[in-house]
Amino acid sequence: MQNYKKIPITKEEIVPVAERMRKNGVILAMIHGYLTDEGKVNISYEYQLGETIESYTIEGENVLPSISAIYDQAAAWPERELNELIDVTFEGLDTSKRLFMPESLLEGQGQIFVTPMDELMKKNQRKEGGK
Repeated sequence: MQNYKKIPITKEEIVPVAERMRKNGVILAMIHGYLTDEGKVNISYEYQLGETIESYTIEGENVLPSISAIYDQAAAWPERELNELIDVTFEGLDTSKRLFMPESLLEGQGQIFVTPMDELMKKNQRKEGGK
């Protein structure tokens, strides 16, 4: 059985924690993020320590330091996702290209493109020749 430990930290502690974990050979399992019901950003850095996941959590910060220089793509990819999807800025992270959307599709950050189901069905019918 896996254990889960949630540890609140400040944004100033993100890099020192990542450096300590990397030095000790700890795996960065994932960086998760979501918006609370109040619209505050919640970011968690989850590290795999044996059978325990330690989740270092920051709430209410829209600008955070990137740990991609410490954990390479294991950090860069989720940081880029969070930048694009919930408008979190990771200082030092290259966000010059989008992951999910064409550059010209949306202006700004933190937007998700959703196509209504009826529009998708119409497109599908046109492709099938109006069946």
